[in-house]
Order: sequence, then structure tokens, then C-alpha cells
Amino acid sequence: MDEIEILYQDEHCLAVNKPSNKLVHHSFSSRNLNETESLMEYLTKKNITAFPIHRLDYKTSGIILMAKDKSFVHAFQQLFDQQAITKKYTALMRGFVEVGGHIDSPVKNENGQYKDALTYFELIRNYHLNFNIEPYPTARYSLVHLFPKTGRTHQLRIHANKIAHPIIGDPRYGNRHHNHFFSEQLGIPFLFLHAGELRFNHPFSNQSVIINAALPEFWKKFESIAHSHQLM
Repeated sequence: MDEIEILYQDEHCLAVNKPSNKLVHHSFSSRNLNETESLMEYLTKKNITAFPIHRLDYKTSGIILMAKDKSFVHAFQQLFDQQAITKKYTALMRGFVEVGGHIDSPVKNENGQYKDALTYFELIRNYHLNFNIEPYPTARYSLVHLFPKTGRTHQLRIHANKIAHPIIGDPRYGNRHHNHFFSEQLGIPFLFLHAGELRFNHPFSNQSVIINAALPEFWKKFESIAHSHQLM
């Protein structure tokens, strides 16, 4: 990608729309991906100084909020720690999800300890498609908004799997039959999880801030395919 969209900025912070399959920064845990350019390397190349306040998985697209000075990081991190930031994700999940509800199930952290984790969800629409994917003659999917109240590693991906509606394109917690179909048959080898909105009161100005990030292009490809194969 030649350009990464800057969604918002002021004197204290900026937010960018991270593409799918891009690291925020290199680390030991992502050493097998270290040959690819990270988001931070991209920003440095563009002479943009920034310090990440939170994280997104390599395969997850969407909003990353960053401070413009290291001394600003703590004030913004407190918003996340105190659950004072509303985060809205969009996901494509296997099967027909309930209209709304919540998932309250602990998630294991990097140290192997289980931590409380809570996610609310809201159905946007269902897809019933004329595709034969093992073991069913047709394929069902749900477009869903996810609202994590906690910020555990892989929380949304784990919680989606927990209710038997894994996110499409998830290589670790997803369904291999649907992942293979999307990758090999539809030509969409991406994770359908997007951090689309952040809402918070600015810790320095106390102004209400709403940041939105458009869905990646590959979502439009799925919508086009789904429209032509929709069952009534």
C-alpha cells in the first residue's frame, strides 16, 4: 500500500486506518512477519512521529490511535484502561447470529492467566448464500457490530469462536472450510474484522471525539458476490 489514510489529528494525537495484514510494529512475537514494513516504519518514512496507544492484530484492519509525543501516551492509555473509550468493530461471522447480546467469558493473556472479558454484539444483517460448504448445502453468514468492553488479546476472535460463530478469515479461531472457500474460491484471503469507530472525550481538551474508518475494499468484493448468490 502506497498511502495509509490519516483519519484524525490534533496537537496531541492522530489516528490512522491500518490495512489488514500490516503489523503496527515489529516484535519478537511477530518475528515471522518482520520482513514486512510495519505501520510505524511507514510513518517514520513519512516523517511522522507517533507513539501507539493501543494495538490491533496483524490481520485486523481499522483505527489505530497514536500520541504525537511520548508524554501524551499515559493520558490516552488511561481512557482505554478505564473503559472510557467506546470501540465499535464490524465482523463477518459464520452462521446466523442472534439479534443482539453479550459474551462474558474469560480470555487467557500472554502469561497464561485467564482475565475477565466482555463483548457486546449487535446483528446488522444476515446472508444466506448458494454456496455448498462442508457440511451444509448452503452458506450462512452474519454481519455484526462488536463492542468490546475489555481489551484482551484476540478477545473478539476468541469470543466469536466461543458462541460458535467464528469470524471469517481467522486462521487461529476460525472455521477452516469457510476460510479456505473465501481464500481459494472467492479470492478474499483476509480477516473480516475491522475497527471502524472510536468515541471518547479528549483527555486534554475534554472535547467529544468520534473517529470513523471505512471498510477495506475486499469487503465490497464480498458484498458484490453475496448480492449475486443471495437465497431468498
